[in-house]
Amino acid sequence: MNTWAAAALTLLALVAPACLWVVARGSTVHRLAGVSLLSTVTGAVFLVLPEVYDRSSYQDLALMLAVMAPTGTLVFTRFVGGQTRDAGAPRRSAD
Repeated sequence: MNTWAAAALTLLALVAPACLWVVARGSTVHRLAGVSLLSTVTGAVFLVLPEVYDRSSYQDLALMLAVMAPTGTLVFTRFVGGQTRDAGAPRRSAD
């Protein structure tokens, strides 16, 4: 086991379960932060794995995750936050 493999194992064994715990038990804002941090940790693991296996093609996974993770966070926010009114519907006054 080299240093890169130890780094990947540390990220997966220590940081990822902490993120999952926050996602499972936190408030809505904490869950959002946990999902964002988990995607960052996963991206870091995907950047370390090419060094472990000496294959540069594995970096494509990290690049795709870097593009897709913010989109996933926005989708998570949309569904968890809910939508109280239709975007096209006019607002009613509070009379």
